[in-house]
Amino acid sequence: MAITANPEHSPLGKETDYVDQYNSELLYPIPRGPKRDEIRLPEISEGDKLPFFGQDIWNAFEVSWLNPKGKPEAAVAVFRIPASSPNIIESKSFKLYLNSFNQTKLAGASELKDMLEQDLSLAAGDTVLVELYSLEEAQVLQIEQPQGRCIDDLDIEIEHYHPQPDLLKTQGNLVVEEQLYSHLLRSNCPVTGQPDWATVHVSYKGPKIDKSGLLAYIVSFRQHNDFHEQCVERMFVDITQRCQPEELTVVARYTRRGGLDINPWRSSNRPDLENSRLIRQ
Repeated sequence: MAITANPEHSPLGKETDYVDQYNSELLYPIPRGPKRDEIRLPEISEGDKLPFFGQDIWNAFEVSWLNPKGKPEAAVAVFRIPASSPNIIESKSFKLYLNSFNQTKLAGASELKDMLEQDLSLAAGDTVLVELYSLEEAQVLQIEQPQGRCIDDLDIEIEHYHPQPDLLKTQGNLVVEEQLYSHLLRSNCPVTGQPDWATVHVSYKGPKIDKSGLLAYIVSFRQHNDFHEQCVERMFVDITQRCQPEELTVVARYTRRGGLDINPWRSSNRPDLENSRLIRQ
């Protein structure tokens, strides 16, 4: 499969024939490196070690294939792509790839799982974990409420709609532990310009972060063009540099598009994170 740094060459925004027979070549990897250079991530890394743990969690609600007798099977899938992988996978290509199983006969869910893990790991350049649930088992993906305080009720004036790290500041040196979240994150697809909506959750330990500044900073992504994963890494880097927390976790849970929702998380201290769906997912 081709790997290119140019998202404009991806299937995004183009008329596409939907393939319903298995084809792993539909996957379109995009290197993480150029965008990480843009936010100067290498400057806060230790050698080749990233300054965070993390995954891109994809929940897929339109997974189907044929059993050996030609009867359709349906499932819900969870994909965990490590932040350490050299590539992200472009979302439309991911959907096209999943659709290519629709008229493909497989021995069962275990064969599908093996094929998904093999193909996605090759595209991402690192091990991708796959969980498959029958629709009866998928109740484990229950909708929950975010933990912590919602800051959306703050009465602030907004002046910026492109990322403004200068809006981030702390209030004194008192070390606190807080969980804050906002439903007002909106960014845009860098190819099509279509809006992507999300709830962003910031959990930290360190000097108290000014909540008004944090909310204004989150809203400042409203006209920003970037993929989901890149927005979260930009947030992690900006909060780290401006607020100097001892511990930091940033999670964005984006609303579903085309049967897929993408949920990147980056954390300085947490090697794993639960897949807690929210009301808009």
